[in-house]
Amino acid sequence: MALGEFDLIARFFTRPVRRAVLGVGDDCALLQPTPGMQLAVSSDMLVEGRHFLSTVPPDRLGHKALAVNLSDLAACGARPLAFMLALALPRAEEAFLAPLAQGMLALADEHDIELVGGDTTAGPLNLCITVFGEVPPGQALRRDGARPGDGVWVSHPVGGGLGDARLALEAFRGRVTLSGEGFEQARRAMELPQPRVALGLALRGVATSAIDLSDGLLGDLGHVLQRSAVGATLQADALPCSALLAGQSPALRLECTLAGGDDYELLFTAPDDAAVHAAARDAGVAATCIGRIEAAPGLRVVDGAGRTVPLPWRGFDHFASD
Repeated sequence: MALGEFDLIARFFTRPVRRAVLGVGDDCALLQPTPGMQLAVSSDMLVEGRHFLSTVPPDRLGHKALAVNLSDLAACGARPLAFMLALALPRAEEAFLAPLAQGMLALADEHDIELVGGDTTAGPLNLCITVFGEVPPGQALRRDGARPGDGVWVSHPVGGGLGDARLALEAFRGRVTLSGEGFEQARRAMELPQPRVALGLALRGVATSAIDLSDGLLGDLGHVLQRSAVGATLQADALPCSALLAGQSPALRLECTLAGGDDYELLFTAPDDAAVHAAARDAGVAATCIGRIEAAPGLRVVDGAGRTVPLPWRGFDHFASD
């Protein structure tokens, strides 16, 4: 059954707010940050056919739409507060909206963040979320703080690694064949990313720079190097990957881990290994050092014998990538 705009808002996206002064139902939401804190704000858009396939279950789509935004807060070391949802729908149908809202709001509850407003319209399927977080002045993780001698680190699931989301995409494209269990593992990585909010908070005062891995490790690390005016050398053999990805060809494994995108892990730099391991342990995730920051500009990847690894890939760019 098709629903009207205000019916669908009231039925699926209206909840009582606890921290916001005013939430859904007025022209503006009203937020009251904790005194002395700075607001961290970010927006991400998911467009059908560009960021997700039409086959994704609605509950997973709702989860991912919020997760990719929470990942931005994590990369800043910000604690989530509230979010807004702008939603374009070809049709307003309960069979789609109910699980979409369920997946989104379940993740919101997990991270204690509340929906305070947004907009809905008819159109091609598109979800745009704006998140609000808070961070103490001077403690936000940024991209411009990497220094020569810092380790280059990536977070990842305990026992897992980077690249499974890209592996799923290649399976959908027909480039690789995965078993039923293997395909579902890779698909979960692509459709149900886990934002590393707890790690971002734990890295305050530990990491010198940070970014979330959304467009591929090479491209995202490149942003940090450019903003910090430094270079880096990565060890290809140190890149963490799951047993599933390790079973693929070395070339595909490198492509997925270095240029895959959609990992939504944290890439960060830090001078103190012990402090990083403690932060990761407290956050319940793993972190692996994959290289070092250097004064000489440029990004180099070497194998276990010190040989340069060719890099035919680039980071994802919406207006330059195929």
